[in-house]
Amino acid sequence: MERPNYTQDYDKVLRQLYNALIFLASMAVVLSAFLIYYGLTGNPFASWKKPETIAQKNTEASQTIAVAEMDERIENGIHLGTGLAVAEGFEVVRANCTVCHSGHLVAQNRATRDGWQEMIRWMQRTQGLWQLGDKEAVILDYLAANYAPQEMGRRANLNLEAIEWYILEE
Repeated sequence: MERPNYTQDYDKVLRQLYNALIFLASMAVVLSAFLIYYGLTGNPFASWKKPETIAQKNTEASQTIAVAEMDERIENGIHLGTGLAVAEGFEVVRANCTVCHSGHLVAQNRATRDGWQEMIRWMQRTQGLWQLGDKEAVILDYLAANYAPQEMGRRANLNLEAIEWYILEE
């Protein structure tokens, strides 16, 4: 009967343990490098996130508006919270337009009724604006009455006495 050769088995087991130890050390180095990179730059996988839909953005915007206190004061016929003129149809415009954007954006634009209607159609086509139904006529009446094009003459003269003049030094 032949004696088993334990030294060969022992060497084989040691080689396997050595290879396992090298593998674990390599994994530890890779994991450490990743954690250092993550700590320095933030989440490298954040850009892989699926982009938000318009509905999600609108929900977040409406929640922000609901949480924030709106300035309900009215000065010179302007609602200070939205920047919109307070007139017939104001509440409908406020409820439908300021869900997606600031009332100041509406107030800075001017258009005819047809121009406003074209803007609404564009928002419905490209921005996900819902069908307004019966409210559309009220909104168009409000916008055409309060934000119609204005004839602009030349600007007002400067009040020369109110200007604080100074002399340029050479």
